[in-house]
Amino acid sequence: MTRPIQPLYTPEERRRRDESPWTLVQGILAPLQFLVFLISLVLVLRYLATGTGELAATWSIVIKTLLLYTIMITGSIWEKVVFGKYLFVHAFFWEDVFSMLVLALHTAYLVALLTGWLDTRGQMWLALAAYATYVVNATQFLLKLRAARLSSEAAMANAGGES
Repeated sequence: MTRPIQPLYTPEERRRRDESPWTLVQGILAPLQFLVFLISLVLVLRYLATGTGELAATWSIVIKTLLLYTIMITGSIWEKVVFGKYLFVHAFFWEDVFSMLVLALHTAYLVALLTGWLDTRGQMWLALAAYATYVVNATQFLLKLRAARLSSEAAMANAGGES
């Protein structure tokens, strides 16, 4: 017996999502953060492979981390607007849980950078660990949004077939 798939949004949540300016903000920040991630990843890997470009790699990680904080803050505002709760809403619970790990690792990087807790190579490896969790988290969100789009299309097709 197959359980019916619960839609990601109720009709009211979908309306609030579509009307919210925070939806556009998230739609801009997510690909921007991914672009910065890709550039930073190349710079970090170059530093680890060659020992050159420490400053560029460091700044790229800081910028990526600041973008992460920005997308997390605006994303929690978006969740409040759409779902009535700042974080851990039913639709994105596990994505938000994993986001906390992503934030923790990026924050640990900043702490290591500011305190000298790790040497530069250690900081770069910590950044790579943070980036690995970011990739998993971004994949979670992409899969969730793809599933939502597919279920929405299926629901529309079924509704069209019933009339």
